[in-house]
Amino acid sequence: MEQQIRFCTSSDGTRIAYATVGQGSPVIRIRPWFTHLEFEWENPMWRSSIERLSARHLLIRHDGRGMGLSDHRVSDYSPEAQVRDLEAVVDALGLERFALWGYSQGGATSITYAVRHPERVSHLILQGSFARMGWFIDTEERQQRFQTALSLIRQGWGTDLPAYRQFFTSLFMPDGDPEAIRQFNEMQRISASPENAAALFSAMRDTDVSELLSHVRAPTLVVHCRGDAIVPFEAGRELAAGIPGARFLPLDGRNHAILPHEPAAEALGKAVEEFLGESQPVPAIAEQHAAGGLCTVLFTDVEGSTALTQRLGDAKAREILRAHERIVREALRAHGGAEVKAMGDGFMASFSSATRALECAIAMQSAFAARNEAAEEPIRVRIGLNAGEPIAEAEDLFGTAVNLAARIAARAQGGEILASDVVRQLVAGKGFLFSDRGDTVLRGFEDPVRLYEVRWGEEG
Repeated sequence: MEQQIRFCTSSDGTRIAYATVGQGSPVIRIRPWFTHLEFEWENPMWRSSIERLSARHLLIRHDGRGMGLSDHRVSDYSPEAQVRDLEAVVDALGLERFALWGYSQGGATSITYAVRHPERVSHLILQGSFARMGWFIDTEERQQRFQTALSLIRQGWGTDLPAYRQFFTSLFMPDGDPEAIRQFNEMQRISASPENAAALFSAMRDTDVSELLSHVRAPTLVVHCRGDAIVPFEAGRELAAGIPGARFLPLDGRNHAILPHEPAAEALGKAVEEFLGESQPVPAIAEQHAAGGLCTVLFTDVEGSTALTQRLGDAKAREILRAHERIVREALRAHGGAEVKAMGDGFMASFSSATRALECAIAMQSAFAARNEAAEEPIRVRIGLNAGEPIAEAEDLFGTAVNLAARIAARAQGGEILASDVVRQLVAGKGFLFSDRGDTVLRGFEDPVRLYEVRWGEEG
């Protein structure tokens, strides 16, 4: 398997080099600087993570402007220019929907793109990232350190003496072995000229996407090392706290650039595979629940679908319902859900994981909200979830657990996600927010049922 390198042109005429490798659902990984597509591919330090991800996905990487194989004669290194470069890569590949993996300052680029193009971003992964550069220049001591780093870049970045670059290497990987340090020093040297590296480093001071965090609609995984020597752990916590429904994964270690042999690297790889929903193919319904095991059942229902048809007519109403079908099915594919059946204005689906079921429900409502902002006719969808041991028969599910999930969905309002107490307990400690809706009498059930509203979006 070999990577394919091509070029595209950003909106200001800058040529951007990008590489593709692997097959499957697309993932775009964004690194802010120290990039060189060829050097990364040929070096075991970076090659291992590339091969792992591309084994299940179409992995897309690009050299930042002024870096690697991209144009080096560049005057604009602003955060906005970085976003335009990403847009150029996406357009060149003709991608409709994909996951974004932003590392370090690349996280800000990913967040900005995800907010501007919510219909395209299926998942958002933020590794060692931050929302605002203020973490690095908010005190006089940190400002002096920033200026010292800038001077070191200008004076010695491209020289044969590694001492200048060693300053950065010691921050990016304080626990790196001699060979890793040597390779990282070399990556810095060949990635960019001193002038370009200094210009990009200076432009980072303008990074601040704090106000965008609450507008992220994609399911988000935030990963941060507790002892990160270059981006404070608190910066990662700030990201996770500000993005609705984001999952936060703290890792042990001090290296900002996680090395392949570290335990953190294995934990990161497994978490990303699970998050992207590609660890294993989704089995058929009967196979998934043949043994009567625990599963989470999800129902969707378009609010006011009958009135919608009467008001708009069959053809127009069907067009809107097709949008509902597309959004639901995309979310199910992305989160490992199995479609049990479609019912015209609603779906029944099942999940082997309550966590994935809730993440899927939030992704659906986020996608509907993003669509409704630009649509003349909004789609308001009710979602209900329950967990239990249904009976699997003829590619369908039956039993009390299923009936209760359907009744819960019927009790929700458009735009709401309601869950049973069983679901809430299964995801305890996973970062979801719930509002207690109290005991509710549901049709067909003698005893009251405790319902919880899943908080998502800005109100969460």
